[in-house]
Amino acid sequence: MDKEILISKWLNNNLNDQELEAFKNLEDYDDLVKLNNSVQAFKADNFNTSTELETVLSKIKRSKKQTIHWVKPLMRVAAILAVCFSLYYYTTTLDTTITTKFAQKTTIELPDASSVSLNAKSLLAFNKNNWKHEREVELNGEAFFKVAKGSSFKVITKSGTVTVYGTQFNVKQRDNYFEVICYEGLVGVTHNSQETKLKLGDRFLIIDGKIIVKEKENRTTPSWLNNESQFKSLPFKEVIAEFERQYNVTFDVTNVDTNQLFTGGFPHDSLDTAIESITLPLHLTHSKTNNTITLKRE
Repeated sequence: MDKEILISKWLNNNLNDQELEAFKNLEDYDDLVKLNNSVQAFKADNFNTSTELETVLSKIKRSKKQTIHWVKPLMRVAAILAVCFSLYYYTTTLDTTITTKFAQKTTIELPDASSVSLNAKSLLAFNKNNWKHEREVELNGEAFFKVAKGSSFKVITKSGTVTVYGTQFNVKQRDNYFEVICYEGLVGVTHNSQETKLKLGDRFLIIDGKIIVKEKENRTTPSWLNNESQFKSLPFKEVIAEFERQYNVTFDVTNVDTNQLFTGGFPHDSLDTAIESITLPLHLTHSKTNNTITLKRE
């Protein structure tokens, strides 16, 4: 029988008596026996596969139970912390917002005792919780500020940012209209990344995207704080817009040139007087139907 077959059958303990005698007569029989005895030392122990599998699965189940036992409380704690963090974030980032309606004015005291008078149809927003770190308000409309001394104070509008240090000033930001007047101290107005410094009586004015040069302001406070609106060489459309905010009316100016310049003013407490105040200087006639005032040339 072939030598390789004998060795293979011997390794598998599959030799009959005749084949065993033939195997013993091989010239390398002694070496093969020694090698086999050495290899046996490295054999893994015999084990029952099914039994071992059940043991492993049992350990996994126990591990899952222990994991679930401590994971559930941990998840509850994490959920509570997430809710608390969300509430903290919401309350600390929530802005205080004040708005005024047509013909309404109001005064707000800020957290640092600065005061803001808000004109009709305006909005002011600020964050109380972050005030110590950042004195900053957002304005849409018109407001007069009396700023308490302290760190930098900023008024942010769509048209530009006003930066001040302990001063009094008025900011008016409306459609295509942006005006800042300094009544005390020093004001920095940043528009299109360029800053302009305003001192007492200085005015910064932009209408329809154009910077308008104006003479100094002689009043000590804005006229609207005294329930009247004053204008000096401003387009009539700005007068009409302010009138509508103060009286909650609508103008029909189809037959009127609203770009003509107007100098004068109107009171906030008498509609009839106010209409006469803005029509007579321009020789206009008016008629009122419900809440609409129609203006025409005489």
